Amino acid sequence: MPAAPAPYVSYVVANRRQKRKRPDLELAKLARRQHGLVTIAQLRSAGLSDSAIRNRVRGGRLHRLHRGVYAVGHTAVSWQSRCLAAALAVGPDAVVSHSSAAALYGFIERPPRATDVVLTRQVRPRQGIHTHETTDLGPQDRTRRDGIPMTSAARTLLDLADTIPPDRLRRAVREAYVRRLVTTRELERTAAGARGRHGASRLAAVVAEGPVRTRSELEDRLLELLRAHDLRPAVNVAIEGLARPVEVDFLFADQRLVVEADGARFHDNALARESDADRQAMLEAAGYRVLRVTWRQATRDARATVERVRRALEA
Repeated sequence: MPAAPAPYVSYVVANRRQKRKRPDLELAKLARRQHGLVTIAQLRSAGLSDSAIRNRVRGGRLHRLHRGVYAVGHTAVSWQSRCLAAALAVGPDAVVSHSSAAALYGFIERPPRATDVVLTRQVRPRQGIHTHETTDLGPQDRTRRDGIPMTSAARTLLDLADTIPPDRLRRAVREAYVRRLVTTRELERTAAGARGRHGASRLAAVVAEGPVRTRSELEDRLLELLRAHDLRPAVNVAIEGLARPVEVDFLFADQRLVVEADGARFHDNALARESDADRQAMLEAAGYRVLRVTWRQATRDARATVERVRRALEA
């Protein structure tokens, strides 16, 4: 019968086994803090050789997202993981920006396919990453959110102003206000400090005008169209003095003219159509005229729609 191993020998064997396990345990802990990601520098710091890294890639324990950046254990990574992976791949001075940062903040709904990253030096193109080079990215323009380096909320809106139409910019600014991530003073200071940039004047105009609380993309489009032709209605106003208060999309009070954005999302069903008819009957009985504008009329037939509103105002 073999002799039992000496206590010291058992300790040495157990310690060696623990050391062999330690790199993966350390990487798992690190990945939990980094949205499931590790970099090749971190892998090497954990004691893994290049051949050990290749073995883990072949075995499915590491999955390459970008050069030098890996997902640990699986490829079902989140949008946050992809944003962090892009910043890690470009370098330590890179931050997530533009539409990608806006999606992380919740200013826009649909994140872009390629991740936007801004930095102050030139880099080679990388697949899946849209790099923006700038010379004016100061410390006040950088922040970290959930461990992800990204542009500040105010800087993100300034960058968006360069790339998206005014109606979408207005919605993004409004969402930033609702989430209490910016103040009017911050946006004014950011726009003033970026004079010469195309987006600075657009952002300043939205801030000065105020991000009106429209309720749909069609309302945004229609409001932008009317304002572009110097027609400035009140927005989402409740009209009192009827059988019951009625909130309308746009109101020209002096001319008693109501303009309604007739979007399919909210109006294309039997219940909504019946409600619209009741509202219109109450408004007309009180002396208001009601114009309804569809998506096609606000976009493809924009000129005719503006003329229709003008004639109604002049009547």
